[in-house]
Order: sequence, then structure tokens, then C-alpha cells
Amino acid sequence: MSASAYPMDWPEISLQVKVDAGWRCVRCGHRSERPGQLLPCDEGCDLPRHPESWEHPNHDLWPHGGLWPGQRQRVLTVHHLDGDKANCRWWNLPALCQVCHLSIQGRVEMGRRWMFEHSEWFKPYVAGSYAFRYLGQDLARPEMEDRIEELLDLERIA
Repeated sequence: MSASAYPMDWPEISLQVKVDAGWRCVRCGHRSERPGQLLPCDEGCDLPRHPESWEHPNHDLWPHGGLWPGQRQRVLTVHHLDGDKANCRWWNLPALCQVCHLSIQGRVEMGRRWMFEHSEWFKPYVAGSYAFRYLGQDLARPEMEDRIEELLDLERIA
């Protein structure tokens, strides 16, 4: 991980990432909450990633009223996948709720080869990263989307 500092325009960059994501976590789909606010899941949420949700299929197994034990607030953040705060390329900056941010931060290493299929939410980011790392191309997201399978093939393990 790099010890670089955030760029001076980080507030504007992070705001734009959140706006571009529609103020939802790109991993779990939950809407951004303000501090102290808990929003119910809706059709945009990936319920298996929300075991504490009222809408989770197993919610009726929790016999008590109120919040589930461990229910966490989902305030939207912006994560630097490669750990370098100065790297503000789109493919390095997913909008993640703090629950997903903490989960990803501890497990994802962008330079590590991965032998399994990437999660759908992660494929665009890793494809953009591969284009940059292996081809020296800093692609805009629409161009990456047109070439995503080609780019993901750059690191598929046979």
C-alpha cells in the first residue's frame, strides 16, 4: 500500500464517484445513509449481502423486534482499490458503503492474480486495471465495457 496523500481535489472526485454510482454501493446496492439513519432495502439491494436487513429472506428467523444484532449503517464511501490515495482513475475508485468498504479493504489486492471468476460488480474495475497494467491503456469506462471480456482474459488462469 502506498503512503501517498489524497489529491487536493479529493472532495470533488469522491462526490462525483458517488453521484455516478447513483448514491448506491456498487457492491451491495444499498442506498447511502446519512449518519444516524437506517434505510430499508429496496429493489436495488443485493439481499444476500444484507443478512441484517428486514427484507432478507431469513429475517423472520430473528425473534426480537427492532434491529438485528450487528445491523450496520451503510454510509457511502469511496475506496482506493490499490491503496494508493493519489490514484484517482475511475477503475480504482468504487463507491462502497462502509460495510462493503471494510470487507473489500481487507481482502482485495489489485496486484494479486485471482483464479476464480470475479464478482459482477468488480469486473469493470479489474478490467480497467488490467488494461492499464498489461496494455498501458487508461481506458474510459465505455471503452472498457466494449472490451471487457478481452481485458478480463488478460489474467485468466487456464
